[in-house]
Amino acid sequence: MARIAVFGDIHGNSVALDAVRKAVKATKPDAVMITGDLVLNGPEPAAAVDGVRELEADGALVVQGNTDVAVADFDYAAAFPWLTDGVPESFRAAAEWAHDALGPERVDWLRRLPSERRLRTEDALTLVCHASPGSQTGGFDQVLDPNVTLERASRTDARVICCGHTHLPEVRDLGWKIIVNAGSAGYVFDGDPTASWALVDIADGEVTAEIRRTEFDVMVVSNGISARGLPGDVYRAATVRTGKLVR
Repeated sequence: MARIAVFGDIHGNSVALDAVRKAVKATKPDAVMITGDLVLNGPEPAAAVDGVRELEADGALVVQGNTDVAVADFDYAAAFPWLTDGVPESFRAAAEWAHDALGPERVDWLRRLPSERRLRTEDALTLVCHASPGSQTGGFDQVLDPNVTLERASRTDARVICCGHTHLPEVRDLGWKIIVNAGSAGYVFDGDPTASWALVDIADGEVTAEIRRTEFDVMVVSNGISARGLPGDVYRAATVRTGKLVR
């Protein structure tokens, strides 16, 4: 049997990350997978990176998300390809602020993260990515055409696909594969202002997965964002406070 804890989309929310780390530790997982988008938007990107790197040093598999590309290299076309009319100034300001807050060494670590990692256990191959296999930006949106979902899931031979990107946690069993979207451990969009993560158990060829929720002090984080005063921070603070995307 293998137990895998999955979380990501921390978005610079180190308060939520600390809470999730405690909750994950209590489940005694055999492996931890972190789905990227570690620093943009929240008030403590450096602390978030340091926390993730501690987990990595203990064996966690960490991948890079699309907003990590924006923060590390300001490559907005790669990070936000759907923004064909240009990237809003609020996005640029937040990326530049996070870049400076991280400092060169952390930025270099962020830049070097892989886009995918794999874990092979006795019973199944598990893939961790940010959005979907082979893509940091094309995710498993809940309203996605089923044929597109199948096409994206088919890009890997992994039985279990662990991802994030949509900030909407869910477990989707396709029969031949299971998609485990951990949602967001710091910037969730489903209206529940807690940190979401997932727990996957693999035993005797059977895969079970569930979404877990962990409370954190949303007002501390929201106030920290508001105090920063960047363009768009009023909306980011409201998103953390309500658990819904506000813009």
